[in-house]
Amino acid sequence: MGCRTRAAKSELLRVTVGSDASGHAAVVPDPQGTASGRGAHLHPTTECYELAVRRRAFARALRYTGSGAGLTSTPLGEYLTSSAP
Repeated sequence: MGCRTRAAKSELLRVTVGSDASGHAAVVPDPQGTASGRGAHLHPTTECYELAVRRRAFARALRYTGSGAGLTSTPLGEYLTSSAP
């Protein structure tokens, strides 16, 4: 989604729409790939994540049409920085 490079599904991280700590709509990681709802895949790197944020790709890929404050990607960014080697 971010860098648009093809890769095997096992090399990618699935993300879905969930909620953050305050209950607002957010892009959340789904490492097991079992969460319900529409998902999208990206490389589990901060570079790919930053490209997706810059391109505003999350709302498009997840077909999010909610109103209000919009879709935040903070939980995903925190997950990627905490799991980086």
